[in-house]
Amino acid sequence: MSNPVRKKRYWQTRELIVIGTFAALTKVASLLIAIAGGGMNPVSLVLKNIVATSLLIVLVYKVRKFGVLTLYALINSLVSLLFLGGNVMALPGMLIAGIVGDGFIMMTGGYKRAWALVLGVGLFDLLSRAISLGYSYLTVREEPRLLIMAAIIVAIGYTGCLLGLGSGLLFVKELRHAGIVRE
Repeated sequence: MSNPVRKKRYWQTRELIVIGTFAALTKVASLLIAIAGGGMNPVSLVLKNIVATSLLIVLVYKVRKFGVLTLYALINSLVSLLFLGGNVMALPGMLIAGIVGDGFIMMTGGYKRAWALVLGVGLFDLLSRAISLGYSYLTVREEPRLLIMAAIIVAIGYTGCLLGLGSGLLFVKELRHAGIVRE
């Protein structure tokens, strides 16, 4: 008997489990922060975006492969649909943002450069929110003044994402000391 040569798969099972776990953890943490904060007020909105972006930074540092943001967006949307009955119309925007974010990381030095990862996650967050606002504009185009409040809420949430980029780097630093993130 000869040794069968196994074809190496791009995604390892461990990496897929990590992506799924982080997607579910992000949704559960966001939901718990919104409930504990008394609903969607500016403080809980910023805090839940800090936590979500921090977890996304840790995920991208842990799984350094092209497509991690796209796969995260897909799984995150599915978890949102199952947990919260989320809007399926947000899925195309998240996928586009994931593909663009992954492409940006590859064009700016790949997954080995720390600043490329942070900028890629920041671009992913910005594009996913911008595309959602564009979709919202299409649904309220008869009365565009309704979009002003949504834009303010998205801007407040994105400040939480910007703060989450920094706190995510601090989490990665501590997780390196613990041996959880190795690169």
